[in-house]
Amino acid sequence: MFFELNILLMDLIMFFILLILNLICMAFLTLLERKLLSLIQFRVGPNKVGFIGILQPFSDAIKLLNKEIFLIMKSKFLVYNLMPIMMFLLSSIIWLIYPLQSYTYKMNCGILFMLSVIGLNVYPVMLGGWISNSNYSMLGSIRSIAQSISYEVSLFMILFSLILMVEDLSLYNFFKYQYYMKFFIFLSPLYLMFMISMLVELNRAPFDLVEGESELVSGFNVEYFSSMFTLIFMAEYLSIIFVSFLTVVLFFGIDLMSYSFGIFLMFHIILVIKIRSISPRIRYDQLMDMCWKKFLLISLSYILINLMFKEVIILNFIM
Repeated sequence: MFFELNILLMDLIMFFILLILNLICMAFLTLLERKLLSLIQFRVGPNKVGFIGILQPFSDAIKLLNKEIFLIMKSKFLVYNLMPIMMFLLSSIIWLIYPLQSYTYKMNCGILFMLSVIGLNVYPVMLGGWISNSNYSMLGSIRSIAQSISYEVSLFMILFSLILMVEDLSLYNFFKYQYYMKFFIFLSPLYLMFMISMLVELNRAPFDLVEGESELVSGFNVEYFSSMFTLIFMAEYLSIIFVSFLTVVLFFGIDLMSYSFGIFLMFHIILVIKIRSISPRIRYDQLMDMCWKKFLLISLSYILINLMFKEVIILNFIM
């Protein structure tokens, strides 16, 4: 009993260390994105604060947190301020599925926990846009509801195909199952659909319909400022790191302690940034058509093929 408590305490400490490291990584991820976008778009990026702009994230944080906070008329103060905090907490809590302390702690139903948290992510966006009492933010919140309903169905079907292969809901078994063969090799269409679904989840270009600057000014967060906007910003970039981590685990099964894991993680983070720089925003009806008519059909077909394939293996084994 004492040994189990020690392991639990150590894992709790490791989780907080992981969260602090993620926050530091998130700060420099904003700098990396601005540097890459400036190189791609042939313009000057941040280069004044510190050596080649290395201290720019801390300067931005101080600037945002020092801004004045005031009450917006006709908005519910408690709910209005609670939604950004909820967004940040959900982006932090989802890291509980990370296998800590050389896999001594592992969540047996980590995939279900992850899907539950992803399903909850729509509520702070929806309520934050509604409670701001602005037409633009209200339109952004309505879009977030329809968007989440569209992509989450196909996302679950994609993950269900992987769960049928592994026959387990723990991330730890995805490492063991992909020791000899990676899902990325023979399930590459699912990998591409999963990456696109994650871009929809992140509200990143070309699926940033909830935050469409051209038609909604800033979308659901148009009335947020100062520390509240900082929490929304932090939640978005923490989610980018988590999505990249999840993609590497699910489709590549690389050991978390290896250098290859860090290389593949950085590749997916840079890929998310580069997609933003080169792709225009799609229309809303195109997103709905893609999720309901294409992704759902392909993911259901993969589930059917997977079930038929497993039945053939069982029959051959019995005979």
